[in-house]
Amino acid sequence: MSKRRVVLLPGDGIGPEVVEAARRVVEASGPEIEWVPREVGAVAFEKYGEALPPDVLDEIRRCGVALKGPTTTPIGTGHISANVRLRKELALFANVRPVKTVPGLETPYGQTDLVIVRENTEDLYAGLENEVAPGVITSIKVITETASRRIAKFAFEYAVNWGRKRVTAVHKANIMKKADGLFLECARQEAKPYEGRIQFDDILVDALAMKLVTKPSQFDVLLLENLYGDIVSDLAAGLIGGLGLAPGANYGPDCAVFEAIHGSAPDIAGKGIANPIAMILSAAMMCHHLGDNESYLRIRKAVRTITTERRDVLTPDLGGTGTTRAIADAIVGEVERRRREPVDA
Repeated sequence: MSKRRVVLLPGDGIGPEVVEAARRVVEASGPEIEWVPREVGAVAFEKYGEALPPDVLDEIRRCGVALKGPTTTPIGTGHISANVRLRKELALFANVRPVKTVPGLETPYGQTDLVIVRENTEDLYAGLENEVAPGVITSIKVITETASRRIAKFAFEYAVNWGRKRVTAVHKANIMKKADGLFLECARQEAKPYEGRIQFDDILVDALAMKLVTKPSQFDVLLLENLYGDIVSDLAAGLIGGLGLAPGANYGPDCAVFEAIHGSAPDIAGKGIANPIAMILSAAMMCHHLGDNESYLRIRKAVRTITTERRDVLTPDLGGTGTTRAIADAIVGEVERRRREPVDA
């Protein structure tokens, strides 16, 4: 793979720690990357008065790819989420979050292997809120045919490209008949060209929540609106052991940003115990996006080997006593070993 420029966004809290671990693993796996460091989130807001400075957006547009750590967003006040702005400004309409059981870290929910495809640009995240009277706030849910068709088509194409068999649209169209009804109808229309190749069905979001915690193996690709996708992806991460194991990616027409789905965890920042696996797996997804399937496979297999055979280096959230550095060192070592061997599928 030819050398690529990738924007590196450490973020806030534990972000710099887990991003550094992911960077080391990527470099050990083989691809030639020129990293372009930039600041986003609370650290950028303190320095520049903006959580997402314009030069960051410009650099991502130039490079086309970014590896991003978690950022801190104030609750109920303060600056607008850098994540939401990033997705809107770069038209990163598709959020993809694979949820797969990690060997050695099995949970009571059994084997899980599903993918959440979340619309990333509208819904209640449009941020259209108004105080219509003292003590009365309205939040406007925006669902459009254009965005709904676009994300549905993406989900079906993803299913085809990754050998998936089924796409399930998640909604609440029994209550929000127009908004969720439009989303569901768009999914039905986009499913038609894939008949005979990809099975399509739909489910109410509350029913999905119940079925996920009883038998998650019954699902394959889940297609969701923005808010439902945000909530369900965290629930699904709990099925495999927590947010520290769940990678993520945001795709748009011209750019892609790869990030773990967990937050900045300021309570453990600087303690050296943050779990970097989700960030490392997100970086593996980035390698695949860059056309380096061998590095993608090396990283994923290295993580599986370490979680299965090296429980001594696992971080406290995984029941171990290891550090961020220790588990990163172990994965780097395993990646380097695998790099000297042929890569199988």
